[in-house]
Amino acid sequence: MSKTLDIMDLGLRDYKEIWEFQESLFQNILQIKSANKKENLEQDTPNYLLFVEHPHVYTLGKSGHIENLLISEEKLKAINATFYKINRGGDITYHGPGQIVGYPILDLENFFTDIHKYLRLLEEMIILTLAEYGLKGERSKGETGVWLDVGTPFARKICAMGVRASRWVTMHGFALNVNTNLGYFDNMIPCGIKDKAVTSLNVELGKATVSAEEVKEKLLKHFLVLFEAEVKLQENHPISF
Repeated sequence: MSKTLDIMDLGLRDYKEIWEFQESLFQNILQIKSANKKENLEQDTPNYLLFVEHPHVYTLGKSGHIENLLISEEKLKAINATFYKINRGGDITYHGPGQIVGYPILDLENFFTDIHKYLRLLEEMIILTLAEYGLKGERSKGETGVWLDVGTPFARKICAMGVRASRWVTMHGFALNVNTNLGYFDNMIPCGIKDKAVTSLNVELGKATVSAEEVKEKLLKHFLVLFEAEVKLQENHPISF
């Protein structure tokens, strides 16, 4: 079992390109696991954490409802956005510049075999990161992701989550609003939940921008502690510890 994590900071990249890249890593881990089982091998399976930003895009999970996208195909083109139906859980969400998207592609058999624990640890990573900025991130009963002011009329979501898992291998992940243009959320019902606002880190801190690199460093720090993982150091990876 390997708890080594290969970190990739991919910059601003097209959603479909990274989806296909995720899928290739995901399938490779499944193939290694299959070979281990069939041939009685003991090859270690790799684990990855991808950080990326996407151009404006709306994605709909397999349990989602298309009516939660509130604009037409023509309007999508007008605002330079794309739309994809994808194979994660959850409803509709938005990705765009200024948002840190994280895709952990893990073999959970290297860590623990509990999907609920996995989601809770991802949420805890966000909560701990927000706490470093003086914000109290919270879980909202029955809703994934991380929120502020839960249980009040001012509840607002700052981080969305949606994952896929097969044979304990994960893909997709979380999207933390850091310097996000929140106007793009007006074109959908976020995660299919009406009457809930969204927010971003820079808005909450009253700043024009927040350092995305600093946020990623904090996210990675907490991820490594929570998952008891270590970083695989490689050349050209901008994040290292």
